[in-house]
Amino acid sequence: MKKLTVLSVVAASLLLIGCGQEKAEQTKTEVATPAKTETVAEKATKAVEATKEAATAAIEKTTQVAKDAKESVAQTATKAVEATKEAATVAVEKTAQVAKDIKEAVAPKAEEAVAPKAFAKCAGCHGKDGKMKALGKSEIIAGQSKADLVKKIGEYKAGTRNAVGMGALMKGQVSALSDADIDAIATYVSGLK
Repeated sequence: MKKLTVLSVVAASLLLIGCGQEKAEQTKTEVATPAKTETVAEKATKAVEATKEAATAAIEKTTQVAKDAKESVAQTATKAVEATKEAATVAVEKTAQVAKDIKEAVAPKAEEAVAPKAFAKCAGCHGKDGKMKALGKSEIIAGQSKADLVKKIGEYKAGTRNAVGMGALMKGQVSALSDADIDAIATYVSGLK
C-alpha cells in the first residue's frame, strides 16, 4: 500500500504539475497579451501625436506662407499705387504744359481772329484799315495806342464820351461789346499802320 500511496502521490503530483504548467502558460499568455495590447495602444497614441505635430507644423507653415504672401501683395499694391500716382502727376504736369503752350500759341491768333470779326462793325465807318474818319468827322483810329483805344471805347460804352457829336452813335455800336471784345479790338486797331 505504501507503493500505491506513493504512486498515487506521484500521479497526483504529475497531474498537478501538468495543470500547473497549463495554468502557468495560460497566466503567461494572459500577462503577455495585455503587454502586446499596451504596445499597440502606445504605438497608436504615438502615431496620433506625430500626426498632430505634423498637422500643427503644416498649419503654422501655411499660416506663415499666407502672412508672407499677404505682406508681399500689400507691398506690391502700395508700390503700384505710388507708381500710378507718380505717372498721373507727370501726365497732369505734361498736359498742363501742353495746354499752356497751346494757349500761348493760339491766344494771339485767337485775338487776331476775334478782332477783325468784332472790328467789322467799326470798319463800316472807320474803313477796313481804320484810316478813315467816321462820317467825315472823327479822328483816324489806326495806330492809336491800345490803352487810349480801350479808354475811349469804354467811355463811349458808358455814355460819358461824345467826341464830335458821335457819342450816341458810338454808344449804340459798342454797348454789346464785352471787355474782352474791347481789348481785342484795341489790340487789333493799335497794330494797324
